[in-house]
Amino acid sequence: MSRQLTIMILLTALRTTTQAFSALQYRYAYPRAGSVSLIPRFLSSDTGERTEAELQAIQAERDARKAEKERLKAEKQAKKEAERLAKEAQDRIDPVTYLSYSQQDTYPIMGDFTRVMSQSRTERPFATVADLSQENAGQTVWLRGRLQSIRVKGGSCFLVLRQDSFHTIQACYFKDKENPDESQKMLKYLKSLTVESIVDLEGTLVPADVKSCSVQDVELTIRRIHTVSKAAAVLPFLVEDAARSETEVEASQDTDRPFPRLGQEIRLDHRWMDLRAPANNAILRIQSAVCQLFREALYAEGFVEIHSPKLIAGESESGAGVFTTDYFGTTACLAQSPQLYKQMAIASDLPRVFEIGPVFRAENSNTRRHLCEFTGLDLEMAIDDHYMETLEVIHKLFKHIFNGLETRWAKELAVVRQQYASEPVTFTDEPCVLHWPEAMDLLKDKFDLGDGMGDLNGAMELELGRIVKEKYGTDFFMLDKYPSTIRPFYTMPDPEDQRYSNSYDIFIRGQEICSGAQRCHDPDLVVKNLQDKGIEPGEGLSAYIESFRHGVSPHAGAGIGLERVVFLYLGLDNVRKASMFPRDPNRCTP
Repeated sequence: MSRQLTIMILLTALRTTTQAFSALQYRYAYPRAGSVSLIPRFLSSDTGERTEAELQAIQAERDARKAEKERLKAEKQAKKEAERLAKEAQDRIDPVTYLSYSQQDTYPIMGDFTRVMSQSRTERPFATVADLSQENAGQTVWLRGRLQSIRVKGGSCFLVLRQDSFHTIQACYFKDKENPDESQKMLKYLKSLTVESIVDLEGTLVPADVKSCSVQDVELTIRRIHTVSKAAAVLPFLVEDAARSETEVEASQDTDRPFPRLGQEIRLDHRWMDLRAPANNAILRIQSAVCQLFREALYAEGFVEIHSPKLIAGESESGAGVFTTDYFGTTACLAQSPQLYKQMAIASDLPRVFEIGPVFRAENSNTRRHLCEFTGLDLEMAIDDHYMETLEVIHKLFKHIFNGLETRWAKELAVVRQQYASEPVTFTDEPCVLHWPEAMDLLKDKFDLGDGMGDLNGAMELELGRIVKEKYGTDFFMLDKYPSTIRPFYTMPDPEDQRYSNSYDIFIRGQEICSGAQRCHDPDLVVKNLQDKGIEPGEGLSAYIESFRHGVSPHAGAGIGLERVVFLYLGLDNVRKASMFPRDPNRCTP
């Protein structure tokens, strides 16, 4: 007999004995009439241990009760799990595959889109935020944009959708008391959204008064919302922080909640985020506008656009470093400018040419206005008698750019100037041209100019700009007759004083944006200039000089830095703000 069974029998016997003893006491104290015996049963001769069959029956009954208890417990757990799974299934927000606008009532009203892989043309009637106004009230539209902000509280949600960086509209959702389960599910999905995600919204436009968005007289009541591309929950910085002016950030520093000051490096490390800030995005649109206006002005003057090589056999300009690369076993350079090829285009009977293209300078200049790669706006033209013909074309060109920016891109300029304050560039109707000796005379009281034949440094340029603005009332001027010793070998000398040259720089707000000159079209003079500067005419220059030996018109031109123009026109503090992905001595990514 097992130990457990023995213990159980003993416990049962003890209980029986106790009960019998109590009964015996009662019977002795209160004898009943007709009693057969006063002797307790446990003292009688017919008592004994339970049989094995009785014990087994008792155990079987206990096992049955235990099994029933476990069954009921398992049944309860199964029911609870089934209820949980049912609720989970009810609350689950599955991905949505949206294939057809005509079938959209069969799709869930919320959920992340499955990967958009051009499965179909849905034919959804997408609207543009910039075009929406109170005139559209009552219309149902689809919108796609970035989730700029979202606030879910209780049974309501307010979010701001952003398109094209600076067009915003408010959208809202309120719990539907007649459909509480679906409303709860919608609010749950809205809480899961992350800012800067790309989302699709469908809703009805209703009149509203929203001061914080660009669309202020209507808002969208959400009917459907789907995430197209989900942004990470943790971002390197918030776009709203990148969009604040330095004045606003500085003013907040003494408050309880100072705004973060984003450094240049973290901005450039995540430039795609930085460019989402309205002003920074608008700067690139202004850059595009300058290129468009540049083309318009020169097409109107009979120019032809060319595309010159960027891999060349030697340096295109003296005095500037070059990036070299292996070219099938020989060394090639990245073009420092299209200079030689512009001139060879004139020799090809293309009398007026221009180019917009990349320029590479391997200069270890870590300043606020230098880049190792920038976009050149170059032009070259045949002249009849004098390089002033070219300066007049350039002046007309910049007038077209300045006027075009202020009229046709006024909205973008206003956005930029909200964060980076500036005034429009002032300019004269006719070219404002200073000669080098005059500039030296204006600067001599403030700077030690030596013999007056050295190049201008940054401080000298800024002071000259200040003086010219005060004296002539213009931010835009030209300085010509630079000393020959500080100009490239292809520059035509001044006919009256060989110390000077027929060259010029152009300035905006006291800083140089353009360098140009009448070019040497006489091949013998080019060779002499090379010898005077100690330059060996390599393979690249040999073809250039030979093109002049076959006949070429007198010509002049200029090279303009696109980023410099944008940087200075907008009054920015660093040229990197005017470059999409800047390249400088310390940065080659992203």
